[in-house]
Amino acid sequence: MSCKIIIVRSFIFISLLFVSCVSVDRFNADINTKRSEKDLQKDIDFVQHKLESLHPDLYHYISKKDLDFKFDSLKTSLTTPMTSNDFFFRLSPVVASIKQGHTQTWPLVKKIKHHDQVLASKNGTSPLARYDLELFDNKLYVVKNNSNDSTLKAGTEIQLVNGVKPADIIARYTNTFTSDGDNKTFFFRKLGKGFTRYLYYEFGILDSVNCQLSYKDTLRNVMLKRIEKPVVSVSKDTKEEAAKKRKLRQAESLKKRLLGYDSLKKIYSKELTFPIADSSVAILKINDFMKGNYRKFYKKSFQQLNSVHTKTLILDLRDNGGGHIRDIYTLYSYLADSSFHLIDKPRVTSKTSLWHIGYYNDQPFWVQVIQTVLLPFVVEMDIMTYLKTKKEMDQTYTFALRESRITRPKSGGFTGKVYVLINGGSFSASSLLSSNLKGSKRAVFVGSETGGAYNGCVAGILPVRTLPASKLKLRFGLMVCQTPYTTEPDGRGILPDKEITPTVEDRIGGKDPELEWVLNDIKNK
Repeated sequence: MSCKIIIVRSFIFISLLFVSCVSVDRFNADINTKRSEKDLQKDIDFVQHKLESLHPDLYHYISKKDLDFKFDSLKTSLTTPMTSNDFFFRLSPVVASIKQGHTQTWPLVKKIKHHDQVLASKNGTSPLARYDLELFDNKLYVVKNNSNDSTLKAGTEIQLVNGVKPADIIARYTNTFTSDGDNKTFFFRKLGKGFTRYLYYEFGILDSVNCQLSYKDTLRNVMLKRIEKPVVSVSKDTKEEAAKKRKLRQAESLKKRLLGYDSLKKIYSKELTFPIADSSVAILKINDFMKGNYRKFYKKSFQQLNSVHTKTLILDLRDNGGGHIRDIYTLYSYLADSSFHLIDKPRVTSKTSLWHIGYYNDQPFWVQVIQTVLLPFVVEMDIMTYLKTKKEMDQTYTFALRESRITRPKSGGFTGKVYVLINGGSFSASSLLSSNLKGSKRAVFVGSETGGAYNGCVAGILPVRTLPASKLKLRFGLMVCQTPYTTEPDGRGILPDKEITPTVEDRIGGKDPELEWVLNDIKNK
């Protein structure tokens, strides 16, 4: 490699780093700047225009008249300058009134420079991120401890965080987002499990938090800190020992790529287990439809189920927030008992609406450079998207998606009985899968109502727009994703055949009442 090339590359890297640092400083200095009411009113017009032109089902749960009134009232109420985050708490309830769970705004938080990100990473995960949290009776509890501190037990109530009640923090964000339609279970799951995010919105990155904890009526104050990543000691191994360790690391790496792995929660995205010794019952736990090599995993899993003659499959979708539609399409093809199409042809607003993914929108300079290089490929994809979007007889537009075609079940699929575990955290793609399983009467559902709607959602492609003045983020879907099955009343999730809601006592006792009920039901039949 010539010296000239090295110099040019070094110059580009330093330039990009400098631009990034300047951008971070400017952004952080601007967060607390008060915006004029006229600029914020223009932001409202921006939001309204984007939703009206690109959101394909804007008036499903609210009338145009009512939504226009909310936007107009908000603009009228802005009489003094305010910061972007103060504006967020005024704007987000209006956006939430659309009642489409994928349509959301976010507040601004301070950005950190690259070297600070590296330092934070070296110092370990944030103090509360190592714990799974849930709300019970508006109280925040630790339900699972993923840290190395064994003294903090499941069922511990967090009463104060840095002197603030969790309920007070949660209350600030309760009206800033929505589920699909009139569902309520989604709120409790998201508010509890998302508490660390709200803490981040309020205080930024924290190296430690002072918590007042209560466990079985015993109070104590604990300072939770970032835990430094352990230093891996280098041992003097023989060649044979080194080769053995290398093979183990390779095997573990392959497993993580296949199943998907969350290093923070120390769980796999997808996992197949057998709770009974004779393998007649299997549990397929899917934490998300995003990570892992899903095609290979499902193929291997269902081959295994057939080889050991499994009779009953328990599909655990609790707190599965969704992911890729191709993932659930593949899974359903192993579960369906007849030909199917997973979703109807998605509706969009125009032949070009899917172009609005925000290719350059709010991307760092170095990302924009890469995107410019890839622009010819994007143009080619946009042409294909245009050709695959069709104007229907009723003057609406639909997009030809593979998952909307009639499909035969895969050979070697599962033909036994299926139970599905659900709760308010089952959202988006996991609800689309559940809608198909429920509508086709393929499974028995146990747990609580899903957070995602039975009758579909607006998602598919989710562009994020930055509001010009406030710099707040707005996200919304471009495609109506609806399964062939619908139910009344509209706006509810998939309802369980057997409703079971865990209590904090279940968490303290390490019980799983939904799974226990299913295993007893299998045993008694």
